[in-house]
Amino acid sequence: MADGYAAMPEAADPYCLRPGEAGALLAGHPWKRFVVLGDSVASGVGDPVPGYVEQAWCDRIRSELAEQQPDLSYRNLGVRELRAAEIREQQLDRALEFAPDLALISAGGNDAMRRSYQPDAVDAELAAMITALRAAGADVITVGMFDVSFAPSFPEPVKQQVGERMRMLSARTAALAARLGAIHVNCTGHPAERDPASYSADGVHGNLRSHSICAALTVRRLGLHLGRPTP
Repeated sequence: MADGYAAMPEAADPYCLRPGEAGALLAGHPWKRFVVLGDSVASGVGDPVPGYVEQAWCDRIRSELAEQQPDLSYRNLGVRELRAAEIREQQLDRALEFAPDLALISAGGNDAMRRSYQPDAVDAELAAMITALRAAGADVITVGMFDVSFAPSFPEPVKQQVGERMRMLSARTAALAARLGAIHVNCTGHPAERDPASYSADGVHGNLRSHSICAALTVRRLGLHLGRPTP
């Protein structure tokens, strides 16, 4: 990140990137065209937090990649409230037209928050997107997102059910990634998901500290994919 990051509270947060860490992990990375597909998690909904970088999760990943590859092209197709089938229908063709060599998919959360969640159907939509992007030559990142049942807006009677579905989505997405050769980033179960202070004023979406944490997890996972040791 830019000069001055080391003096920010974020740099001292044990869950966030340390100064110079992203540069060490991503130095010489091969990616030049990065596309994001998904819902509000992808699009970047989240309140700012003093002392933390004012960039949403995927924009932050783009910034860290661009520090090492200034010619990086980026397109974020994320739209809030979409379900997995809608993401595939509305965004996959546009993503493929962009000709990415790196793609991130964040999908299924709006399905899993509802009692109508159909795990096999969501898996099929995710698999279709992963397969198409991989066939087009892109490395694909999948995500196990925060278990939002811990968010303040969920009343106690539904927390358990929502949590079970969110954890199921995360586990099934990880299994799909392993089977289809995607790069999986697991944010589910992170201690921050249980902290009410991790959420925006709407009581559902993570704030920008949460985004910074997920960006750090993603950068570290990309570093692992590149064979880089953690600094």
